Order: sequence, then C-alpha cells, then structure tokens
Amino acid sequence: MAVQSSHTAFSFLSPLRSHSIVPETSLLSFNPSLVGYPFTATNRRRPFIITVSSKSKNELSVDKKRQLLEQYGLNPDEFLSEPSPKTKKRREQSKSGTGKQVLVEEPKPPRETHKLLQVVGGTARRKKLLSPKSMDVRPMMEVVKAAAFGILQAAGGCPASLRPGRWLDLYSGTGSVGIEAISRGCSEVHFVEMDPWVVSDVLRPNLEWTGFLDASVIHTVRVESFLERAEHFLGEDGSFDYISVTPPYAVVDYSILMDQISKSSIVGENTFILVEYPFRTDMLDSCGCLVKISDRRFGRTHLAIYGPKWALKKKYVEKTKRKQEKLDLLREVEISAS
Repeated sequence: MAVQSSHTAFSFLSPLRSHSIVPETSLLSFNPSLVGYPFTATNRRRPFIITVSSKSKNELSVDKKRQLLEQYGLNPDEFLSEPSPKTKKRREQSKSGTGKQVLVEEPKPPRETHKLLQVVGGTARRKKLLSPKSMDVRPMMEVVKAAAFGILQAAGGCPASLRPGRWLDLYSGTGSVGIEAISRGCSEVHFVEMDPWVVSDVLRPNLEWTGFLDASVIHTVRVESFLERAEHFLGEDGSFDYISVTPPYAVVDYSILMDQISKSSIVGENTFILVEYPFRTDMLDSCGCLVKISDRRFGRTHLAIYGPKWALKKKYVEKTKRKQEKLDLLREVEISAS
C-alpha cells in the first residue's frame, strides 16, 4: 500500500465500489515521518483518498481485506457483503417476474387403446383387435383390407384363401394386415414396427389374442433400416411371397420408398406387393421385375397391387372367363323366356 499527501492515493481490492475518507490519525500512525506536521485547514487542501478497485493484478484475500478495512475504522460487512450489479439485477428480476422463466413441460398423458378393428375373414374372422386412440397409428380401413385380399386371392388362383407363403408387413402398427394374412392362410408373417409402445401394448396383445404369436416374427426397427439390412434380419432366403406397405402418408416419399423396396432382397420373382397410398400420389406401373396388376380408389385412399406378369395374364383370363359365363347365362335366360 502507498500513502501520499495531496498527490498520493491508497489502493486495495474490494467489491466494485469506491469510497473517499480522511483518516488523519490512521495516516500518522501508519507513516511516522509525518508526525509533527501541522495539519490545518489551510494546509489540508485536498483530503487523503482511499481508492477501492477490483481491477488490481495482485488480488487480496477476503481476510486481508477485512483487516485492512478495520485498520481504517471501517465496517468490513458494509463493503464485502455488497452484491454485484449482476446479482442485484437478477434478484430484482426474480422479484418482479421479468427475468427468464424456465418452462416446465407437463408429463404427457398415458397412451390408450380401444377395440374398433376386427379380422375380416379366415379362421380368426370377427375377432376384435386393439388400436391406439390417438392418430399416431392409422390402420387400414376394413373395406380396403377386404378388397385387397380379394384381389390377391384371385390373382393367386385361389379365391377362397391365400396361397401358403411368407408375408412381410411393413409399417405394421396394430398388425391388422399381417394378422389378416395368417387368418387367410399364410404360414408366417414378419412385422416391422419402430414404436416400442405399439409393439408391447398393441401388436403383441393382438397376436396373443388371435393365437398367431407362434407364426409371427416382430422386428422393432425402422423400415428404412430393415430394408438396408434385410440379409442381417432374414438370412440368405430373404424373399417374401407377399409384402404389405401401409406407411404414414405425411412422412414418406413414395418414390424413394418403392425404389428401395424394388432393390431389396425381400422381393422375389413371384412376390405380390400391396401398397396403400394417398390421393394425388403418382405410382409407377412397375416395381422392379413386378408389374401393376390392380389400382383402385377408396375415397382419399388408393390401393396398388404389384405382382408377377403371369398373375396379370391369369387375371385377364379369369376376367374373360367370368364375362363369358355371364353372356352364357343371359342367353339361357333368353332361350327359356322364348
């Protein structure tokens, strides 16, 4: 510390505040060389100054600051307990409510299910299925599902049931499409659903309720990842006889998705692919080696079915045959009427 007369200042560290005092006795006791100097009003033109600053390079400890303040007859608590401007501002904001408020998110309500779906045909016909009450999962409408399986059964040459085979249910959700497939004759179904809650609280209970859990394989993974790593999930023989694609409309680019499916090992030469897509979506006439054998509209929902070329020819033959049978029946009616 340095002590000077009218041209000298005392400097030490303290919180961001400055005070000016005139400690005559302390000055004399501190500097004996000034004893005997006549302090008068005329001689004391300027008071001695103690400058408090926090910008000093040699920072003092709190105890040294208290000792130094007590030495000059000052109350250390008045200086050392003074909050900083930032602290003052923060306290004022918290009192007035103008500061930043942390929003606490309310816990989401538990997801609930209801039984509005049912199996349309086959061995599990009219059995009720669980589905989420929310709009996170959008099951296929029953009228669309009935029409889709009717087309597949006719294309496969067995109108009463599906040809035995393996089914892959992409974006399975409730599992209603895959369960319908087992009910109508499929031997095995692979379900691909990324939502763990849907799998544990909807899909698996539906399989247990219908008795089809042993004929099912569940893959809790994203569809894109499943298609990229199909060999890892399925092994060498990864092709399926049937594939259903019922994605959420808003989050899927159909051109990219169908291109990825066509290049995947899950598609074989005799595979049938069932695709549900929204209004004003352009679907190609082929998917890899498969051709479009049907494209129907149900309100805002469209249904496209791809299959092998022989199924298209067979469909044409069956259609011609039915038309011929109707003509023969009309002729018989006309003959009997005459």
